[in-house]
Amino acid sequence: MALTVDVEIAEPLLPASSWRRAVLTSIRKKPVGAFAGLACGVLIFLAIFGPNVAPYSPNRIDFPYLEAPSFSHPLGTDNLFRDQFSRVIYGARNSLGIGFSSIAVSIVLGVALGITGGYLGGVCDSLINGFVNVLFSYPSLVLVIFLVTVFGREFATISIAIGLILTPYTIRVVRSATLAVRSLQYVEAALSMGCSPLRIMYRHILPNVMPYVIVVASVNIGLAILIEAGLSFLGLGVSSDLNPSWGRMLQESRNVWQQAWWTSVAPGLAISVAVTAFNVFGDALRDWLDPRLRGSR
Repeated sequence: MALTVDVEIAEPLLPASSWRRAVLTSIRKKPVGAFAGLACGVLIFLAIFGPNVAPYSPNRIDFPYLEAPSFSHPLGTDNLFRDQFSRVIYGARNSLGIGFSSIAVSIVLGVALGITGGYLGGVCDSLINGFVNVLFSYPSLVLVIFLVTVFGREFATISIAIGLILTPYTIRVVRSATLAVRSLQYVEAALSMGCSPLRIMYRHILPNVMPYVIVVASVNIGLAILIEAGLSFLGLGVSSDLNPSWGRMLQESRNVWQQAWWTSVAPGLAISVAVTAFNVFGDALRDWLDPRLRGSR
């Protein structure tokens, strides 16, 4: 029995050459997903190293008024004499920073509750499903606005509020995966050996549901970016002149977008590219991580 459990756990570990071949094959079969992954990498790079990449400071105001896109200002300037390209780069830090932070919150809560409810079942599963249904019954943006208004517009508060909204999606996916895994032979073998439920959930079920967690996280980050942009557009974000966000840039362009279309196109395009890239990459990642779909397309 012990040997069977060890083999099941060690089996997913592949040599580095096998991983490289699998990655190259996936890129060849799904070039769109690979391109989306590259776009995600560029966005993450800009969020981390934005101040070192941006050509100007985001609050520098000595540029021409509403200048159209040019070589010196690829995305033009806004109505406050600032360079749009630099502000879009700086805005990636706020938008993606809150996006990834909220995803971390949703993963921690969603994995813990999803595995617990799926494995234990009974009253515990009913209570968790009730919690999920309550969160699903409220409009996402309205509930986030309520939480931010009550607890303040801090980075951590917004991240936790958005993460709480995204938690039900993670719980549903993890719970379904747990229900499929808990009846497998190696779980029953661990149970017959006297392993505690906590050890079984952590040692045997968690590694097998992680591919699903990675996929739902890569898809949910697009939704998190949209919610953060909505909050910033309504003036409830953490952005400022020195620390802009894409949603705030859209809000600032409301009065001049008909006169200067690039003031709204630049941040809107950044949001669209980020959301699309993470969604497409998440779909490709799902196909790559699921053996049943890996060679079907």
